[in-house]
Amino acid sequence: MGGTFDPIHVGHLRAAENAREGLSLDEVRFLPAQVPPHRPAPVSSARDRFAMVALATALHPRFVADDLELQREGPSYTVDTIARLRDERPGDEVVLVVGSDTLPELPTWKDHERLLRMCTVAVVTRPEEGRPERIQSARAEVRLIAGPGLAVSATEIRRRVKEGHSIRYLVPETVADYIAKRGLYR
Repeated sequence: MGGTFDPIHVGHLRAAENAREGLSLDEVRFLPAQVPPHRPAPVSSARDRFAMVALATALHPRFVADDLELQREGPSYTVDTIARLRDERPGDEVVLVVGSDTLPELPTWKDHERLLRMCTVAVVTRPEEGRPERIQSARAEVRLIAGPGLAVSATEIRRRVKEGHSIRYLVPETVADYIAKRGLYR
């Protein structure tokens, strides 16, 4: 599960848990993007975002904070990340967990047809959304993930911090403390 995680929040964690349960995954890796190629640069640094992911996932035995994308310079292309994960663990099935808002963007991603051949795509819907459209590729295996979702956004969390409002219960307590101690999003 990749993303900017700026910051990671309970919606991300619930989506990952839905995917883990729904697909019987052994683990869910959270990979913060170094430089997201399809969106503006994150507000906080890559290291801060990774630290927040590590704090948020620390207590779940099947969640793993992974800094693979932070080890590379330049844009964090998912196809490169999936290729590296497959090289490191050749016997494992790789599942790419994305939100339904991301699904329509996949055809614009670097080497998207190659990406779709290398992994299964698991689509998690947001609570306010219906069933996503299928991706336009004959080679893609797309699985829709059911389960409760939480309508939380990183944009809203950053806005709340900037305005001096509480973000407790929108992010794990350890993440809220980290944001406060580091003075992020002010």
